[in-house]
Amino acid sequence: MKARDLSVIFSVILIVAMLIIPFPTWLLSLLIITNISLALLVLLTSMNTKEPLQFSVFPSLLLLLTLFRLGLNISTTRSILSKGQAGDVIETFGTFVVGGNIIVGLVVFLILIIIQFIVITKGSERVSEVAARFALDAMPGKQMSIDADLNAGMISDQEARMRREKVSRESDFYGAMDGASKFVKGDAIASIIIVIINLIFGIIIGMTQKGLGIQEAASRYSLLTVGDGIVSQVPALLISTATGIVVTRAASDGNLGQDIVSQLTAYPKMLYIAAVTIFILGIATPINKLITIPIAAALAFGAYRLSRVPLEEKDLLETENEVQPEEMKTPESVISLLNIDPIEFEFGYGLIPLADANQGGDLLDRIVMIRRQLALELGIVIPVVRIRDNIQLQPNEYRLKIKGNEMGRGEILLDHYLAMSPGAEDGAVEGIDTVEPSFGLPAKWITEGMKEQAEIFGYTVVDPPSVVSTHITEMLKNNAYELLGRQETKQLIDHLKESYPILVEEVTPNPLSVGEIQKVLSKLLKENVSIRNLTIIFETLADFGKMTSDTDLLTEYVRQSLARQITHQMAEGDVLKVITVSGRVEKIIADGVQQTEHGNYLSVDPMDSQKIIEAIAKQIEELAIVGQSPVILCSPAVRMYIRQMTERYFPQVPILSYNELEANVEVQSVGVVNVE
Repeated sequence: MKARDLSVIFSVILIVAMLIIPFPTWLLSLLIITNISLALLVLLTSMNTKEPLQFSVFPSLLLLLTLFRLGLNISTTRSILSKGQAGDVIETFGTFVVGGNIIVGLVVFLILIIIQFIVITKGSERVSEVAARFALDAMPGKQMSIDADLNAGMISDQEARMRREKVSRESDFYGAMDGASKFVKGDAIASIIIVIINLIFGIIIGMTQKGLGIQEAASRYSLLTVGDGIVSQVPALLISTATGIVVTRAASDGNLGQDIVSQLTAYPKMLYIAAVTIFILGIATPINKLITIPIAAALAFGAYRLSRVPLEEKDLLETENEVQPEEMKTPESVISLLNIDPIEFEFGYGLIPLADANQGGDLLDRIVMIRRQLALELGIVIPVVRIRDNIQLQPNEYRLKIKGNEMGRGEILLDHYLAMSPGAEDGAVEGIDTVEPSFGLPAKWITEGMKEQAEIFGYTVVDPPSVVSTHITEMLKNNAYELLGRQETKQLIDHLKESYPILVEEVTPNPLSVGEIQKVLSKLLKENVSIRNLTIIFETLADFGKMTSDTDLLTEYVRQSLARQITHQMAEGDVLKVITVSGRVEKIIADGVQQTEHGNYLSVDPMDSQKIIEAIAKQIEELAIVGQSPVILCSPAVRMYIRQMTERYFPQVPILSYNELEANVEVQSVGVVNVE
């Protein structure tokens, strides 16, 4: 084991020993100086880092240093109360630093506590909490950005791996800092309690066990207590400052000292103004001019030196300042405004508690689960959902936009429950009439006191967050095909290529392009067929892609290959209840198929088309009365044409062909689509 590892292990053992074993005063003095040195070293290191991850060990180091300092407090408390002494360092702080005045020492100690607890620690704690939350929220977006750069060839696999690790480490670091900041807060509270204990029990022990008078005992133990408090608060203040610097540090090309100097002196004219202000302050007020005039002179001299920029550099800066306004007028300056978020969820100000974790909102967690659920069900990675409030909406209103277009909206009451009743009598439960946003069912908003009664009457009662998450899930599921573009398809292909490189090479780039594969996958998603089993899909495309590039035909071949998946999705056990299409209707549709060199299309007489749509609507309505979901079954030759005819009117009704059914499933016809 290396000496560095042994030193850390020895330090931890030493901390444990301080909690148990009494140490001599000379050793306590040595450890106190060591504590101050370590705190100073941590502060200087935090100032010289360019980004927080360069000091990634800081949260663990903060815990150890805090424990070390508390161990010292216990050891010095033991020494003060048992021996009436605690070493030269504490006595020096109690006499020399505060002048031996107990009142002054207590005031200095309290000021240090206030600075650390209220100013530095409180701010660091809040910054750590916000940084941890923002780092976690931004993590999916950063991961997708890395994947996009990798797929575009802008970075290598190794660089992408390093960037992913950095994103993960950032999230872990800020999460750890959020917890580590609590150590500093607790340390400040413990210091106050320890000083009070030392002061009270020291006087009691001095009077009862040492035989001292109350004034002598108070003087002796108060001096040691104040010295101990101050000597422990100095390194604690340094560590608290280092914590604040680490959590507020933004990544840059320089350390903190370089950034402060370069940015404060970036505008020499401001130094002239500051110099004149201080000079006038010294002239116009009774303040000693020997104090203000040297400071004003130093500021003016610094401004003069900084303003003497070499001529070439000055010309360059002027050129850049002249070019920048011109660049603002160019079209490139508004390019960023053209970006559209794939998915946006907007809500009124009354629904802010829905997304605010501090108010108990779990919308962010629910959206993460929705993305996982859709990845498992549909085999597509849903992009990150941008969540924002919108004052243009009603307070209790929300809406979901996909690629800038509104796909759905709803209104919820946060202090109510949504009660849906498929069969209970109207008026059985009092509430505000509404419509369930996901499926359009009649419902009521009821109070929490009516919840139990509604459940007794057979209502399905749902809380507002579940209403919103269900609506989002259904909208994303129904519009998943719009979210699958060529870039997303390329990502799926690359993922498949890691396990099946030969299969992917046989399909793309020849005979099928990424765009043609994307169309096939999109058509499957549009009919709610999962594309998670990419292996079977690509096997089929490899078999038939050489024969035809017609994406409609390729989609039909893929659906037939996914027969088992589609059957299990539609059937109830081993039984599949369907609405069959009569031979007459199939003949009308088959006769209306027109073949061209650019592909086939359906051209049916409008009167016949209207009759077919009405016949299908009638069968669907009859099934809805008995509570059954409609599934239309037809021959493979006309399936996609029936789909084209009906998708505008019945987009959610599945259209299956005989070739898409498993042989062991029992098909029961519960209706027939026929025309006169």
